[in-house]
Amino acid sequence: MTCRHFLTLTDLTATELQQILNRARQLKTDRNAGIRHETLRNRTLGMIFEKSSTRTRVSFEVGMTELGGHALFLSSKDTQLGRGEPVEDSARVLSRMIDCVMIRTFEHGILERFAAYSKVPVINGLTDWEHPCQLLADLQTWQEYRGYISNRTALWVGDGNNVCHSYIRAAKLFNFNLRIACPIGYEPDPKVLALAKDRCVIMRDPIQAAKGVDLIATDVWASMGQEEEQAVRKAAFAAFRVDDAIMNQAKPDALFMHCLPAHRGEEVTASVIDGTHSVVWDEAENRLHVQKALLEFLLTPDIILNAAKNVLFLT
Repeated sequence: MTCRHFLTLTDLTATELQQILNRARQLKTDRNAGIRHETLRNRTLGMIFEKSSTRTRVSFEVGMTELGGHALFLSSKDTQLGRGEPVEDSARVLSRMIDCVMIRTFEHGILERFAAYSKVPVINGLTDWEHPCQLLADLQTWQEYRGYISNRTALWVGDGNNVCHSYIRAAKLFNFNLRIACPIGYEPDPKVLALAKDRCVIMRDPIQAAKGVDLIATDVWASMGQEEEQAVRKAAFAAFRVDDAIMNQAKPDALFMHCLPAHRGEEVTASVIDGTHSVVWDEAENRLHVQKALLEFLLTPDIILNAAKNVLFLT
């Protein structure tokens, strides 16, 4: 059987992604009811972190534990990968010992090279190019609150970064409209934007862009590795702070999301992230549930297929 990877959102079909979201909702409901599913008993997930994280490590590690498996934390300081071993060699060795690999790194090419030589599924825990696991959590959160997102309008405010790239792919797969409000010079990559050019539009005025939208999402102005650009970015994004003025342009029941960590007073005001539109805490928790479902999909696909009868219509 061919090994499936999850390096980008479009590595899976819309139907497969919806199956994962349905399973994630069931896993969440069962967890809250005290029902356990040890579907990954005796399976091991290797977690390679070149870029540190709170939510990614905790959600994957807890997820594997709750499914009866084990998560092995591997930092660049503790492995030969951090001492110059070729990525290809690390992939060849590790994939003979563990059942799945999650990598959180800077360069997307490292992830692709690892996956090309891996005998087991590889998951993108974040790269500078894309953050597909975050979009699974965002989509689950939206569906919990508002149902299917088809033909709705979302607004991304800020840098055309990795999360924005994943939103663009999601817009194509799940058939929703995406406005991207960003300053000149901080647009998403044209190649990614072209994937959903019929669904996406670049706008320069966040107030105008927010009019009538169903969802507003944002991220920090300077990600890890961009610290030297902090002052320049702060000036460039000053008009792209999500505040009450922007939220008031959206629909009255619009949701606000942020992948976290957030810098209150920079990309978002405290009144928004702590306000009635915000669902960021559910969004953060849902990383756990969607990643559990994703791991099941990659390692025990029959579980997802057996639940396929509950898939929502995608049109």
